[in-house]
Amino acid sequence: MSGARIWHGGDLEEARRLFPDAPEPWIDLSTGINPIAYPMPPLPARLFERLPSPADHHDLEAAAAEAYGAADPAMVVGAPGTQVLISLLPALRPRSRIAILGPTYAEHAHAWRGAGHEVAEVASVGGAGEADVVVVVNPNNPDGRMLRRGALLEQAEHLRRRGGWLLVDEAFADFDGDETLVPVLPDNAIALRSFGKTYGLAGVRLGFAVAATDVAAMLRTALGPWSVSGPALEVGRLALRDRAWRKANHEARAEDASRLDALLSPLADRAPAGTILYRLMESSRAPDLFSHLGRHGIWVRRFQHDHRLLRFGLPGSAESWRRLATALEGFSSH
Repeated sequence: MSGARIWHGGDLEEARRLFPDAPEPWIDLSTGINPIAYPMPPLPARLFERLPSPADHHDLEAAAAEAYGAADPAMVVGAPGTQVLISLLPALRPRSRIAILGPTYAEHAHAWRGAGHEVAEVASVGGAGEADVVVVVNPNNPDGRMLRRGALLEQAEHLRRRGGWLLVDEAFADFDGDETLVPVLPDNAIALRSFGKTYGLAGVRLGFAVAATDVAAMLRTALGPWSVSGPALEVGRLALRDRAWRKANHEARAEDASRLDALLSPLADRAPAGTILYRLMESSRAPDLFSHLGRHGIWVRRFQHDHRLLRFGLPGSAESWRRLATALEGFSSH
């Protein structure tokens, strides 16, 4: 139903409404955001007192190009979050046939359909048929499915012959990016990269599109001037150039993902899937487990399209790990 509310993670008001007697503080595992945030640098007052300069914006995009492996900083467009880019892209094409590899992040279909395009969800890129735009989330949210770079390049070439686009949402590719398309991006492909998830700073609202320079120019025009705030520009360029932090965090969060799998596996119908920043559990008892965790003040992500699935973000403290392990152990003993 097109008017139905799309469920997202992070809504603790909904958690408290559903489980008013749950203990505080809540442990929010409903998002795929890194629970160990990049340390915020001191921000000088001038960042809040003046408009960002074009040079500030260019420097941020150069830092993103370095971090993601883009061939040219002019291909990189900074924006106040990838969600804004998802909403803008459908306005850049005439009415088209859109194939979305699903099930996946629901905002893609919502944005293209809302802009008047014909949208179909397909189970494989081979099922895209004669679509004008093919949308792939890689790695996929929520199951972590990964398409190989070669398959994406083949699809881009197929689309090129009729002026089509390949849109690849790489929101979780920073830590799971072996197949990222950015370093070899075809001129009819667009890649989206999220900043807030990797760096644990979702509230900064920062994301990027990487595209051929003509498409990048259209996006910049659609976004308008000063699309990224001064504080976000500063934090973004510093964090994106901090390769040591990113490498250490990648390794640490991969260990956390394995630890979480060990907790979830005894209750799952099959091995957990997903990415380093979240794990997807399938169980016939998922609705009961969701309620059990909610009563213990632990909020996880459920899904409209399949009630057997629960997605768990990574706990961010020793106490959160302890509470989660205790709650899961209590459920398994039922």
